[in-house]
Amino acid sequence: MKQLLGGKGETKTETGIVIAAHGRHYLVQCGQQKLQCVTRGKKGDVAVGDVLQLQRTSPNQGVIDSIDERKSLLYRSDQYKSKLLAANVTQLFIVVATEPGFTDDLISRALIAAESAGVQAHIVLNKTDVAALLPRTLQRLELYAALGYPIHQVSARGAPEATRETFMPLLAGQSTILIGQSGMGKSSIINLIVPDAEIAVREISAALDTGKHTTTFTRLYPIGEDASIIDSPGFQEFGLYQLTEGMLERAFREFRPYLGKCKFYNCHHLSEPSCAVLEALKEGKIAPMRHALYVQLLHEASQTLY
Repeated sequence: MKQLLGGKGETKTETGIVIAAHGRHYLVQCGQQKLQCVTRGKKGDVAVGDVLQLQRTSPNQGVIDSIDERKSLLYRSDQYKSKLLAANVTQLFIVVATEPGFTDDLISRALIAAESAGVQAHIVLNKTDVAALLPRTLQRLELYAALGYPIHQVSARGAPEATRETFMPLLAGQSTILIGQSGMGKSSIINLIVPDAEIAVREISAALDTGKHTTTFTRLYPIGEDASIIDSPGFQEFGLYQLTEGMLERAFREFRPYLGKCKFYNCHHLSEPSCAVLEALKEGKIAPMRHALYVQLLHEASQTLY
């Protein structure tokens, strides 16, 4: 099923993939060419990673007719508005580091986003060469490892070859997005995986007219024939406002064994008596920090989206 964006006529359509977006302007890889594309009218619901159908309006420009059905969709949040981040990703890599400090809130929100979108999540610990801070950082990540999320230890600058060898098998055949706060080393990792990434960024910036210093847009880099990696700007919060209460509770892996076992069928897992989730929390089977995030997300989901 395709999402139609309007347009009539018998003009030949071509298939492309969105590799960068800025406002309502999109850079689309169409075969060996990169085309500058826009949507018809004021529609802007196009995401990096979207596979779409377009019509050329000139040798290097086109108009988007329709978006192919998405396999997955991730959002980023801007206050109380959710914006499309990336489509059709199969993996999400959360990049953290020994320094500067990272927030558990972003990790947990990213994991919830991945679970709700059906995307595999991994945590990448960068800057492991900062030996003094490594033990404490690993201790902080034990919670996520216990939930079954893989933790990959790398040092993009200290051991670049080993870092690349760690990543390449994980990326094969996948569409992967890297997310993380600023300063975690995402750019260093991208440059190892895509050696001409900096050149590509300049080309994308020129094509989208975003200015040579702008690095705040999401961008996709093909890796070989069957894989791609998407770099995203550093940000603090994932868009989760579109999730319903039922989607939220299922996105917490540790909740799943207890769902459907509460006394009340419509239990919110907040303060209800005989709640299986709250009993597991009391018994130490669910981390207090994770349940507190669930309560917070439930509150946010109940707010009106403007």
